[in-house]
Amino acid sequence: MTLFKNIIARFFALWALVTFMLTFFIIFIPAMLTHLLPEPKSSDWFIRIARFWMNMWLPLAGCPIRVSGREHFEKGKAYIVCCNHNSLMDVPLSSPYIPGPNRTIAKKSFTRIPLFGLFYAKGSVLVDRRSEQSRKESYLKMKQVLASGIHMCIYPEGTRNKSDKPLGPFHGGAFRLAADTGNSIIPAIILNTRKVLPANRSFYFMPHRLELHFLPPIPVAPGDTADQLKEKTYTVMVEELSKKTA
Repeated sequence: MTLFKNIIARFFALWALVTFMLTFFIIFIPAMLTHLLPEPKSSDWFIRIARFWMNMWLPLAGCPIRVSGREHFEKGKAYIVCCNHNSLMDVPLSSPYIPGPNRTIAKKSFTRIPLFGLFYAKGSVLVDRRSEQSRKESYLKMKQVLASGIHMCIYPEGTRNKSDKPLGPFHGGAFRLAADTGNSIIPAIILNTRKVLPANRSFYFMPHRLELHFLPPIPVAPGDTADQLKEKTYTVMVEELSKKTA
């Protein structure tokens, strides 16, 4: 049974890759044309196009998505959206389905991929984690993004959670950003991406229904520290994950 499942998963991996590339070519030029627009309209239209792409590709890949909690985004406010991170499938879910224009903090190394790297860079604040200077510059850029009315999407675990725990330990960057700017945090729970694209397997893809749940905002009160905000967010997310996966 395991051998048969692995064979099927590799067939689906090929199908997912081919359909991903074909649908990407459909939206690539329109997405790049958004560079001609001023911000935040440029990011707004880029996200609309990314959502259109995922609305094409995810059903083709056998991964319909259910999104809840959009009502927690108040119009005219920019939020720091904190998502759990289990799989490379998390990015195609989080950014396109966040209501309104947004950017994701992302690895600079991915921009080396031909064509896709240009698309990836447009929707991201890029960082080279090995460079202290790059980390400082990316932090300033995230502040600028929020100030311009654009949400920031951050994975506070920093990397994919490969443990058997519902949530890995958080880094402090997202919460220092919230404490410094006063922008509220919206926790977001992504479910089932680990089943589709596990971090510990290569060329493996198993279709499954996906879910993205935006939780109520965590406001930043005067005097809140980054550590306090980190603890609040972690507690809310781990409790929600425990309920959803029970």
